[in-house]
Amino acid sequence: MVDVTVMGAGAFGLSVAWACVKRGASVRVVDPNGVAAGASGGLVGALAPHTPENWNDKKAFQFESLIMAESFWAEVEHISGLPSGYGRLGRLQPIADERALNLAKSRAETAVPLWQGKAEWRIVNQDDFGDWSPESPTGLVVYDTLSARIHPRQSCHALADALRKKGVEICTEAKPEGAVVWATGWRGLIEVSDQMGRMVGNGVKGQAALFQLDRKGLPQLFADALHIIPHADGTVAVGSTSERDFDTPDQTDTQLDDVIDRAINAMPALADAEVLERWAGVRPRAKSRAPMLGAHPTRTGEFIANGGFKIGFGMAPKIGECMADLVLSGQDTTPDAFKPEASL
Repeated sequence: MVDVTVMGAGAFGLSVAWACVKRGASVRVVDPNGVAAGASGGLVGALAPHTPENWNDKKAFQFESLIMAESFWAEVEHISGLPSGYGRLGRLQPIADERALNLAKSRAETAVPLWQGKAEWRIVNQDDFGDWSPESPTGLVVYDTLSARIHPRQSCHALADALRKKGVEICTEAKPEGAVVWATGWRGLIEVSDQMGRMVGNGVKGQAALFQLDRKGLPQLFADALHIIPHADGTVAVGSTSERDFDTPDQTDTQLDDVIDRAINAMPALADAEVLERWAGVRPRAKSRAPMLGAHPTRTGEFIANGGFKIGFGMAPKIGECMADLVLSGQDTTPDAFKPEASL
């Protein structure tokens, strides 16, 4: 008998399990497809913040989680002996025109109090990073020091291994015991929607590519609505599409070809790099666009942790803590915007 059963071995499920086991709970993780089999097994791994303006609970929550991430993943790597690919190396974004420059200056000012001196939103010359900088019409780019990168697939396997070393069983089939947390991704949101007879969440397909190009130690780029992420293992990930309508959840197509072309146009250094992998997967998106955390809408006495669309890995460290508060002690520390009711 275990205290907590977590259904789902993606970023949310594993993080919830980690927070619970660190508080002394016995935990089992169940996923019929194995660790990081869904969207958490992707390539990109952009832990990028919301802009430092129009502050709200969601942005504050994400900021706290991004600050927690460095120690979170350092501990996981120490216990597992495996790399997570985490590195807080910042992000570069081109500044297109005078209006964008004025907006960037305003955000640089508001970042000072909102980011509490723990990170900066700077305006720098695009030449400051040599040939690893997006082309900018103004010659200037935003450089924020809060953004980090992680290797989604590697980090999930590192976290799973750390959990096993803490005595957690991770299996493909088992009867739920104790408190039950459902972290089952987009298919879990579809299931809840079907049970309730209305849409409370769905899946958004994304396609990404992995290049053989060693730019580790350099910031990630955001240009032409694409994330370009230099990973610690000497690869560069590029993505992604956002497809609400799709027939094949895990297959790539010509939309990824367009992503690759746009990425090369934004960063010509990719032109001669080999494409090592083409990936497609479906990310869970709650109706509210925020994570869905709390009492499960259709399973009495059980819990849900889902809806990490685009921000799942960045939110995961703090989401784990909030769910552990709720599951183990009944303490509700999640923002109202994250409660399931916001999507019902």
